[in-house]
Amino acid sequence: MTDTATRLTPTATTDETTAVGIGLLVLRVGFGGLMAAYGTQKLFGWFNGPGWRANADSFTAMDYNPGEFFGTLAGAAELVGGLLLVFGLFTPLAAAIVLGTMINAINVLWSGGLFPADPSVPGFTTPLLFALAAAALAFTGPGRFSLDAGRPWQRRGVVWGGAAVALAVVTAVVTLIFKAVL
Repeated sequence: MTDTATRLTPTATTDETTAVGIGLLVLRVGFGGLMAAYGTQKLFGWFNGPGWRANADSFTAMDYNPGEFFGTLAGAAELVGGLLLVFGLFTPLAAAIVLGTMINAINVLWSGGLFPADPSVPGFTTPLLFALAAAALAFTGPGRFSLDAGRPWQRRGVVWGGAAVALAVVTAVVTLIFKAVL
């Protein structure tokens, strides 16, 4: 009797493992860098952003009261979550931070639709795309070219990805509850 399980289970070559690691590095650095840049726009006005005061005022206008708190929270979440993703550090937590923030952004832009007919009306396509990238990284992990790789705290897979998504949903819902109550 032969063991067919070992013959049918493909093994990744070094080249495939390296390619996956490079792909995740490109995704993390590109996506995380963009998220961090969005955070600096909100907090510091960098990259043609509104800056803290205008950001706080826009959060107040969106009924996130107090706007100073929620605007700072959103900017800090984008900045910190983005930087953690860039470095591949505490990746499921970083993904949860970004995903929770994007769930709130989707909520705000929901009325515009996925593909608005009027180009002056913002839709929720971009935050949805960012949410999908964050969720994917929560499950895959950061790859081998990261600060998490090979460390005792490295986490990835279905359980950790699911936990990150659950944490993001819970924090987003709590934020939306506070928005409705305050």
